[in-house]
Amino acid sequence: MDFTHLHLHTEFSLLDGASRIDDVAARARELNMSAIAITDHGVMYGVVDFYRKVRDAGLKPIIGCEMYVAPGKMTDKTREMKEYSHLVLLAKNNEGYKNLMRLSSIGFT
Repeated sequence: MDFTHLHLHTEFSLLDGASRIDDVAARARELNMSAIAITDHGVMYGVVDFYRKVRDAGLKPIIGCEMYVAPGKMTDKTREMKEYSHLVLLAKNNEGYKNLMRLSSIGFT
């Protein structure tokens, strides 16, 4: 049976990830994995580099992002609105990738 990480933070997941993309791709290859996902916190900065390095290692890259989910709007400042949770989203295809990029961009604006 093949194991695939579907929740992985890289060095682009600030304050939460220390894994360098080169090292992740090499180690996954060493462990005979066929695929591995990137799910950095709210950002897509490392996706292109991750995709290329993982493909070069002969593995299937799975593109994702761990998004923050909060009740209400960003402008709500009450104590109840400061609670949030995370949701891991994975792209099924190019349309899903574009949707992740859009959601990540909206999160910054």
